[in-house]
Amino acid sequence: MLELLIQLLLTRNDVMEKKEYDVVVVGAGLVGLSFVNMLVSHLNINSNHDGGIKIAILEKQPFKKHDSSNKFDSRVVALTESSRILLENIGVWDNIASEKVCPFERMEIWESDGTGHIEFDCNDVRQNSLGYIVENSLVLKCNLDKIKELKNVELICPATVTSLTRESESNTSTITLDDGTTIITKLLVAADGGDSKVRDLCGFKLQEWNYGHHAIVTRINTEKPHNFTARQRFLPDGPLALLPIQFKEGDSKQCSIVWSQKDKTAEKLMQLDDIGFCKALENASGLCLGKIISVEQRAKFMLKQRHAQDYIMPGVALIGDSAHTMHPLAGQGVNLGLQDSLALVQEIEYSVSRGLSPGNEFGLRRYQRKRKPHNLAMMSIINGLKMLFEDKHLPIRLVRNDGMNVLNQISFIKNKIMREAMGIL
Repeated sequence: MLELLIQLLLTRNDVMEKKEYDVVVVGAGLVGLSFVNMLVSHLNINSNHDGGIKIAILEKQPFKKHDSSNKFDSRVVALTESSRILLENIGVWDNIASEKVCPFERMEIWESDGTGHIEFDCNDVRQNSLGYIVENSLVLKCNLDKIKELKNVELICPATVTSLTRESESNTSTITLDDGTTIITKLLVAADGGDSKVRDLCGFKLQEWNYGHHAIVTRINTEKPHNFTARQRFLPDGPLALLPIQFKEGDSKQCSIVWSQKDKTAEKLMQLDDIGFCKALENASGLCLGKIISVEQRAKFMLKQRHAQDYIMPGVALIGDSAHTMHPLAGQGVNLGLQDSLALVQEIEYSVSRGLSPGNEFGLRRYQRKRKPHNLAMMSIINGLKMLFEDKHLPIRLVRNDGMNVLNQISFIKNKIMREAMGIL
């Protein structure tokens, strides 16, 4: 009996394990994993530090195995050239590019109830492409493979944060996991998405509103080839994006779609059978790719805009969707998150190389000053575009269509827009 009691006590001590790290990242999504790879890479290359700071990644969901077959996930991301360079610099892009990546060379934007039309071409800015359509799961896999090679990074999964306390004097955070493990860190990075638990537990104030829209995502087979062109058609109730995908050479009749619709309309579209949905999509696309031959399983996601009033507090930083989410019409969400990651990494590297804590207050403040104005500006532009194209008044429609056609003729403005969007200024 005594031996059993001792064993139980020892087991409890193991369960109540306490661990200490320099940096803890909550959320092992695309942005969270990329951030860790960026951090280790920068510390190893750009400073005299050996990169030996202890890092932990906490993820509540078990990782799903990436499907390497000839099927594209319905969830894809449009990566800009600047994002591609970031992923190349941390050593994951080559592995991504060796699998299912589809560059797009052109972009067409037009309005369903008017004559407004804009075309962008990568040749006009002397680039090989405007961006890259990549599966979310593939980017995750390649980042995760790289993470597993790092000796100073511990991936704890599954792990759910149940409580969080912050020490004001030391600027450290103490995290309790669902298995009783206690984790102490000098810098806590929230990369756990739009519904960030870390953000809420820390008490960050949030501005949030519902667009009243859902995004329907799926993969389709089309009658006509996409010709490596991304297309976006503005409909009265929301935009439809057709993103080119290709998993083998010569196959250019597949697209991933992101169709933003009002909540009730989106629900009706989800209830249609495949034939009915294809017909609805043909009408919405204006048959720009001919008939829709087939459609894969559909999913829908509620669209909300969120923006944290602050991205930081002592010893804590928000990145990616934890700090901001926006309408997907410009496809900038992940790209902004990667830029957040780079900015925060640069400040951590600056602090660590000078013997300071990775959660140094001044470094975190600089991170916020770099990223918050830029993200707010992008959100304002996207919201402005959304409201502009949703306005059904005839004078606005006429001005909108004329403006698009005039812009299409002014090369230097179009080129500037392309470079801004690609992050290659």
